[in-house]
Amino acid sequence: MNDWPEDGGYGRGNANSQPEGPRRMSHVQRPQVPQQPPRHDQGYNPNFTQAQGSGYDSGYSSGQVYGGPQGGGSGTVPPQYAPGPGSGGPGRPAPDWRKRIKVGSIVLVVGVLAWGIGTYAWASSQMRNEVDLSKVIERPSEGDCTTYLIVGSDSREGMSAEEKKKLHTGSAAGKRTDSMMILAACSSGNTMVSLPRDSWVTIPSFVGSESGKTYPARGGSKLNAAYAMDGPELLVRTVEFNTGLRIDHYAEIGFAGFANIVDALGGVELNIEKGFKDKKSGADFQAGTQTLNGEQALAFVRTRYAFAQSDLQRTKNQQKFLSALANEAATPGTILNPFALYPTLGAGLDTLIVDKDMSLYDLGKMFFAMKGISGGDGKSMNIPISGKAPQNSLKWDMPKVKQLVQQIQNDEKVTAEADH
Repeated sequence: MNDWPEDGGYGRGNANSQPEGPRRMSHVQRPQVPQQPPRHDQGYNPNFTQAQGSGYDSGYSSGQVYGGPQGGGSGTVPPQYAPGPGSGGPGRPAPDWRKRIKVGSIVLVVGVLAWGIGTYAWASSQMRNEVDLSKVIERPSEGDCTTYLIVGSDSREGMSAEEKKKLHTGSAAGKRTDSMMILAACSSGNTMVSLPRDSWVTIPSFVGSESGKTYPARGGSKLNAAYAMDGPELLVRTVEFNTGLRIDHYAEIGFAGFANIVDALGGVELNIEKGFKDKKSGADFQAGTQTLNGEQALAFVRTRYAFAQSDLQRTKNQQKFLSALANEAATPGTILNPFALYPTLGAGLDTLIVDKDMSLYDLGKMFFAMKGISGGDGKSMNIPISGKAPQNSLKWDMPKVKQLVQQIQNDEKVTAEADH
């Protein structure tokens, strides 16, 4: 008995004893595959995608069953995802540039701070805090301004015979003050007052900086004699006694250190109004703007015999050059450039003698105060002089000196004038 239907069914066989002939299967239309962007990185053949776009059937299986979708799907290939713009590849998120910039900025700031702290620590270790102002007795009361006593000594410390000859310093033993000036850093304006070394002053009683003994007043003498007697401490004591102005900080530099700082800066530009020569200092200058090296700068600030006003003109030249030096040193090109900053600090700090309480910050304030004077924010002058005194010295005009000191103590604009 044959249960198969008479009309036959595809693939079901036949009840006849003779083999069944070939039968034709109806064509099943393959669903159209949506065009996808090239995915070379997935191992596909780019020609396959092009063939899809032209309708060419390559015979490549898309994973579908003829006649309909599997599992109730739509009959299409799952959508493919192209990399987003700016991504590093499929599935990789785009870089967060704002985060990178933030992290980079933090690293930069930390690096700059580390460099600054390291430089500050190194420079502080190079300073010679040797002058003990606590040994100075009977001091005036503190004023509203910060005052510095800046001293240039004729110390030849560390100089070779060749350097002494080159810089025309001579070979005198010991050291004496070659220049002295008071710098008052005030909110009302900075003032630089030169004290001629030939000033006739009273050397008061004092306690020896080394012996600790008390010595009686020595009477009238030239100002630079105080330094020769007992060094910086007695010099500060003498200046305070004769002016009534308290000195907050002391800074001293010798010949070699001065010349080395100028050379480390690459020279200092200065306008010399009138040319002059002096065999003793080695000065030989033409009028006009020029850049002075260390040797020339030292000759410029030491010359006195070439001028009719002698020491008074020299103190004016010293003020002028120190302001120009500070203007050159306290610039971003020097401070922010380690190749300029380190040589400058190294050239000056190991020869700069300061008081025990003076920090690198105080030293920086001193230089910026001098720079402000050269920029017109302040005043430079000699201490008022009224005439001659014994030993061909200079007598101070005390009424004007008192006016000057009172204005500095009260942080008032200085209106006191000097005739020289």
